[in-house]
Amino acid sequence: MAGSATPPGAGEETAPATSAGWRPDGPAATLVLVRHGRTAMTDAGAYSGAADPGPGLTTAGHIEAARAADAVARLGRDFLPDLPRAGTVVASPLARTQQTAEAIGRRLGAHVRTDTDLVEAGFGSWDGLTAVEIDAHDPGGLRGWYAGDRPAPGGESVADVGARVAPVLGRWAVPDATVVLVTHTIVIRAAVGLALDAPVHAWNRVRIAPGSLTVLRRWPGGPSEVVATSLLPR
Repeated sequence: MAGSATPPGAGEETAPATSAGWRPDGPAATLVLVRHGRTAMTDAGAYSGAADPGPGLTTAGHIEAARAADAVARLGRDFLPDLPRAGTVVASPLARTQQTAEAIGRRLGAHVRTDTDLVEAGFGSWDGLTAVEIDAHDPGGLRGWYAGDRPAPGGESVADVGARVAPVLGRWAVPDATVVLVTHTIVIRAAVGLALDAPVHAWNRVRIAPGSLTVLRRWPGGPSEVVATSLLPR
């Protein structure tokens, strides 16, 4: 199993009925997926994948990480008060996610754990290139990649990312607890797509802003719910 630790025990509260009005059996597990703050490659519109350690946060990215930390700390209080408070922080091993997670961990007083399956998609030879540059070298390649029809050259397909994300979501889904997963755009899109049973070609329709929160709830052996995506409370 990837990751450095066993998931924590149960938390304080049980989430109420879903927004659709049905009440599943058993307590919900809450996962808060946080996208890292911006990097220089974010600003350049370049694809920044699984290469370790990858770029670090810019000054603006550190500000976004601090705002995300404040938002996570407010969960279960004045922000989505029906959810359990966050107590566990898990991050991708890359520099930008570790820096974002450290800000959240400091705010919560929690040690940051690492799970390698939270790493961004492997973009292979596309890493560091913009969409325009990729299209110039590989016309139609990105379209096929987002449709789930092909992997990046020397890297992963969107479906490959979903295949490794699915067990991560199960691994850290703890009933009556909120676990924060600090990760990347494609990973969060995959998590939302899986929660909604959406086809791979539709996952790209979810916009994930730097430093944003996406909240999922899961029930053991049952359904999932997307509470909200790309939350940026101030």
